[in-house]
Amino acid sequence: MQTPIRARRLRALRRSVVALACASVMALTGLPGSTAAEAAPRPLDPGKRCDELYGLPSNTRPTVGLPQFDASRATSQWDDYSYVNPAKEWDGLGAPSADKQAALSELTKAPATQPDRVWWRWLQQKDKYPNFTDYRDAVFIPNSGNDPRGKAFEQKVIKDHGLVGPEWICQKEVEFKDPDTGKTYRRKLDAYNTRTRQILEIKSNGSPDRTQVPKDLAWAKDPAWKDSKVKYVFAEPQKADARKFLGDMRQVAGNRVTEYNYRTDRVELAPKGVGERASSGLMQPPGQAGSTRGGLTDLIRESRPTPKTMADFLNAKNAANPGGLPRGPGGVDFSTLDLKYVGKPVRGKGVDFAFDAKEDPTEQSGWGGKANSQLISDAFFTWLALTPDKFWVNLNPDEPDRIMDAKFGRTDAGRVLLEADLQMKHDFYKAMDPATDLGKRYWAALPQVNGKPCMPGLRNWIEPKTAQVREQDGGIYILDTPLRLKSTAQTTVTPGPGEPICTPDAAQTAAAQRVIDAMIVPAVEKTINSAPQYADLRRVYTARVAAEYIRQQDAKVPTDYHAIINSGDATRWPLRAPNQNWTREALFQKYRNIYTHGEFTYDVPDANGTVQVYIVGGVDLSKQPKRNVDKVQFTAQHRYLPRQTQTSVKTLTDNTDTTGQVLLGANTAADDTGTSTPTPTPTPTPTHTGKPTPTPTHSGGGSGGGSTPAPTPTTPAPNDPGGDLAHTGNDTPVGLIAGIAGALAVAGGALVWWMRRRRTAQG
Repeated sequence: MQTPIRARRLRALRRSVVALACASVMALTGLPGSTAAEAAPRPLDPGKRCDELYGLPSNTRPTVGLPQFDASRATSQWDDYSYVNPAKEWDGLGAPSADKQAALSELTKAPATQPDRVWWRWLQQKDKYPNFTDYRDAVFIPNSGNDPRGKAFEQKVIKDHGLVGPEWICQKEVEFKDPDTGKTYRRKLDAYNTRTRQILEIKSNGSPDRTQVPKDLAWAKDPAWKDSKVKYVFAEPQKADARKFLGDMRQVAGNRVTEYNYRTDRVELAPKGVGERASSGLMQPPGQAGSTRGGLTDLIRESRPTPKTMADFLNAKNAANPGGLPRGPGGVDFSTLDLKYVGKPVRGKGVDFAFDAKEDPTEQSGWGGKANSQLISDAFFTWLALTPDKFWVNLNPDEPDRIMDAKFGRTDAGRVLLEADLQMKHDFYKAMDPATDLGKRYWAALPQVNGKPCMPGLRNWIEPKTAQVREQDGGIYILDTPLRLKSTAQTTVTPGPGEPICTPDAAQTAAAQRVIDAMIVPAVEKTINSAPQYADLRRVYTARVAAEYIRQQDAKVPTDYHAIINSGDATRWPLRAPNQNWTREALFQKYRNIYTHGEFTYDVPDANGTVQVYIVGGVDLSKQPKRNVDKVQFTAQHRYLPRQTQTSVKTLTDNTDTTGQVLLGANTAADDTGTSTPTPTPTPTPTHTGKPTPTPTHSGGGSGGGSTPAPTPTTPAPNDPGGDLAHTGNDTPVGLIAGIAGALAVAGGALVWWMRRRRTAQG
């Protein structure tokens, strides 16, 4: 039977509508199994002229030329740059209360305002970061600072090298194809010269961005980019991952890959806001407004108390920042922390100061910063509050009532001295042990009585040698603070165990003392000045030098420390945890038990039995001799120390006097805030074609380039008084010192160059 024509048309129309609907769905959602990657890719970002992006005049002239080969910035040219980290105004924020946590946990999205916003974000990751301060210091603050730090350093590199004009494009997006895998990567270039095809990758730290490593390796292999070059510009010393990465890149691209170590220290500022800032009272006169802040306090805030807690913190911080981090607390060995500089104390103003410490290039240290910096500060104030006649300790079994001053005994400075005295006795005994080469030779060299070695009882004590300092511009640089070990014969009434092997006469006592002074004393003195068990003693003694300087300055013109000096009140700097229950009496009893029960016993050949040695003594820091190094010698040996010290007040930097040492300082009333300088809004411009401009504006790149020479050091005035401290003379010939200064001036160019032993690509 025939279907009516009208019905057939209706069915066809319905089929058409269904087909159209399906086509519409397919157009909107894609074919089954299709992905978004198959959609048309978004256009590549053409980037922006570097001068326009960073608000620089198009005629900006370079202060230094962009090097053609591998290069490193000369020490004489080091400087710094600053940026604002918006999260830093919350560096003192603590964890939310239980009630606040409960309320925030009910929210499904982040609150609009701080601090609720950061607390809410922490709660979303609390399983990963149980401790809020770890989240704050490892994630929140570093992540917030990465972008402004990178942009600030990029702007500095562009400006310093004059990378302006139409051929220098910043943040240009390109594609690299890895011919081995067929994968195409998108990559934004920090700076790119369209004429020379020179790429600059600008790193504000010393590491590559882990997410960019495969992209850059693809560039090295991509034939479409074979006539381009890439230069990696590092603000900080390269870390191990950077050195490995550059090696891998050179394996593929050879001389097309170069490095430029443009050493520049970062200064991170907080915004001028109303957040909750971390505070510190280190070295700060009581009652002074504000807080001690600077590079030191930032690092101490991140320092954890133990190696385990520090390692956990560093692992979390590194994991949260795949783009790499600038140098931080992990690179500071706080066990070596010591005071290096104290600035001019002016009433009503903050005082600059700086510590130094050994650097850990592996960045696996960083623990103990709070305790050791607090010890230095507390000792500094103890030396000011108490009078110098109290700065001694004594361990003698006959004198239990003369251990140390009672007030001094309730401070950590006093505790450190008494514990160092006992430690010195242990180390003296160890040096005399006949099981060692030194000990064997020592016992053989002693005078003999009835065929047996003979020596008297001893009194040994530690005292200062002459400290080397430089008083300059109202401050004091503490250059060297050696300690001396003294020894003399002394008898005691308190008996020890056993019978003495001899009773030496005056001649035998003198002969034995000469052997002791020649063999044992130098070895133990070296230990006192270098071993870790005396690090606290060295720390508190350096603080003693600084405090003596403050005393002298205050005697001329009263300072903010005036009310403390000789007040006799050290209660604000007491014994701190974990030593809050320490007592001088308990340590004396420990020593007396060692003395009377013979802990230190040797088997000495020819002694016909065991030998026990009895030692009394102490530590005496009541005097503080110092020598003010003259200006010629200081300039020759510590040329960059004043500059580096001032930098350290703002941020971590190198102590260029000594390889492997860093400086970290602060100011007792610092303002470390700043105002962000926003990146200018890009002005619309035509899409860049990548073709060279016929008449380009000066680019500052492509050749070795010239550089501004380092300023010649000012010749010291011949009649320089050398400061206010007593000068005890200098045996070094002035002509030799002047020669050293001249050599340093010649060596200080604006840029240090070197070329690797490899063929240089021509053209």
